[in-house]
Amino acid sequence: MVNDNSILNKIFTQNGMKAWLDNKESAFYKEFVESFGSKYVGKENREIIGDIYKYLNKYYRNEYFYKNTLLNKLLLGKHSLNTTTAITEIPINKSKADFILINGKAVVYEIKTGLDSFERLESQIEDYFKAFVNVYVVTCEENYEKLKSILNNDNVGIYILTNRNTLSKKREAKDYYSKLDYKAMFDILRKNEFENILLEHYGELPNTTQFKYYDECFKLFKNIEKKLVYRYMFLELKKRVKVNKENFNKFIPHELRFLVYFSNLKKQDYLKLNKFLNNKY
Repeated sequence: MVNDNSILNKIFTQNGMKAWLDNKESAFYKEFVESFGSKYVGKENREIIGDIYKYLNKYYRNEYFYKNTLLNKLLLGKHSLNTTTAITEIPINKSKADFILINGKAVVYEIKTGLDSFERLESQIEDYFKAFVNVYVVTCEENYEKLKSILNNDNVGIYILTNRNTLSKKREAKDYYSKLDYKAMFDILRKNEFENILLEHYGELPNTTQFKYYDECFKLFKNIEKKLVYRYMFLELKKRVKVNKENFNKFIPHELRFLVYFSNLKKQDYLKLNKFLNNKY
């Protein structure tokens, strides 16, 4: 039995994924598996990863578990890869949005697991409303009453990840446009993204020096009506993640979907990962 559950934070990571694509066990994966003695000798990695995920669910619902649950139950369960895009860890002012779903609208999900504190929650929500109009906080059943008591902004929605591993919507998020900030929205965008917006709206880009280009682009950006520029922004963000839908659906077990979704895998990578999953430990 593993002595330190925090090792689980280091298994479902991009570094862990790189090791698996090289048909190797990552150090943390190996440490966790071998803490159970000979239990997993001769078992397929697919089965072992399934058991690690069950262990997470039972003993240590960390941020990865929450993010993977949101991806499985909302993006893949409620929506689809054809209509909806997820993005993660988007810097907004001094905060980072844990999980954002974009289809006809954009929704931010701030995760507070049973392992987290609510210390920064108020400032995080303030930051999110500078760039997005729909915000939910997702937490565990045990934190629900505490969360309800400290959420001053009733525009913020609440989801509970229940002990039965379902997502229960306790409060609907309301559209909240009044805090949208042009600079916060502009700063999220990459150069090609804000250029696409300006071309869409004005039909041209500013003709100026390289030194002044960014400032001139921002001037044009902030002259677009706020609700319209917000829509332009999230529709550009929606284009960011491209997933090979056929291979994703065919090869990826539900335990790894969040990790793979944001790994930008090529076709041969899916085959390599599938080979590792089918190999015996």
